[in-house]
Amino acid sequence: MTSSPESPDPWENTSLLGQSDPAQTLEQALASGRLHHGWLFHGRRGIGKATLAYRFARVLLAGGASGPGLELRQDHPAFTQIAGRHHPDLFVIEAERDPKTGKVKPLIPVDRVRDVTTKLHSTAAIAERRVLIVDGAEQLNRNAANALLKPLEEPPPGVVLILITHRPGLVAATLRSRCAKLACSCLDEVTLASLLEQYAPDLPMEARSPIIAMAKGSIGRALELASGQWLDTYKTILTTLAADPPDPLAIDELALTLAKISTKEGFSAVTDLIQTVFSRIVAHTADRFGTPFFVDEHVSIARLAARQGLDRWGGLWEKIGRMSAAVDSINLDHAQSIAQILSAMADPPEVALPFVRPASSLGDDLLGCRPF
Repeated sequence: MTSSPESPDPWENTSLLGQSDPAQTLEQALASGRLHHGWLFHGRRGIGKATLAYRFARVLLAGGASGPGLELRQDHPAFTQIAGRHHPDLFVIEAERDPKTGKVKPLIPVDRVRDVTTKLHSTAAIAERRVLIVDGAEQLNRNAANALLKPLEEPPPGVVLILITHRPGLVAATLRSRCAKLACSCLDEVTLASLLEQYAPDLPMEARSPIIAMAKGSIGRALELASGQWLDTYKTILTTLAADPPDPLAIDELALTLAKISTKEGFSAVTDLIQTVFSRIVAHTADRFGTPFFVDEHVSIARLAARQGLDRWGGLWEKIGRMSAAVDSINLDHAQSIAQILSAMADPPEVALPFVRPASSLGDDLLGCRPF
């Protein structure tokens, strides 16, 4: 994989597309004079939640003065200090990288939370407010979540806490219940196309439509897909699964290849590609397949779709979603987990797996942008 095209970091990003409704909600909350002290920004990974959070933080630390869409001029001290990551009244908690491996650690430790929340009780240095951003609230371990609970229950004067997550179900219920929820939307295809043109201008035209479809409303995911041979990887996954009969050795080799990708890019990078297979099966079943991503893609999808009904695919999708969450939360072996997922998709069981949602809801989820 090559390095990915990059958009600006959220603390310095001046552009926010596709989130006008959440921004307006925050503007109205500010104007009302009854601003909630705790917020939970949630939505798919890579759609601008963190950019919105920093945008909101700028306005809060600038005294509430801004233009439409929480716009703050770039020469404002609050903007320049936050862009430089040295505003004394903005605190950020996020997963740290292991200094030895360079990998992002899966959990945020309690010591980090306690250190920051202690500082919230000090007097603001230059602003009337202090802001805490927790980027990746689902990564707080149990003790860390408990440490964050006190400032949410009894916030120090002038403190606003912003929790960001793409998996709200994994955020501690005690934290969720004390926050105002703000849903951030997946980006539409026109917005994604515009952002790809801006941040990945060298991307071949023939690759843009498949990448936009596979990204499911996430510019972050689209830029990841634009960075390397993701379309080839998807093709390999699909053709291996659709082989008749499935080849166990080929599936094992594919699992090892995908495990290497997940170790470097994260497990969700692999499950996003696997979810694309599910969404294409549903699209085929609903006669909404559209333009193939590659020659003969529809042949492989039709072969997979014929192996079992949509209800069984739905049960398998739910099971894979639970396994994906478990991999993140209890650190399951990536290669073994991926091998189990691929085997279940290639050789569906005779007995239907437990099915949670009706087929119509499943189709909406997979054709839309709900993540695992």
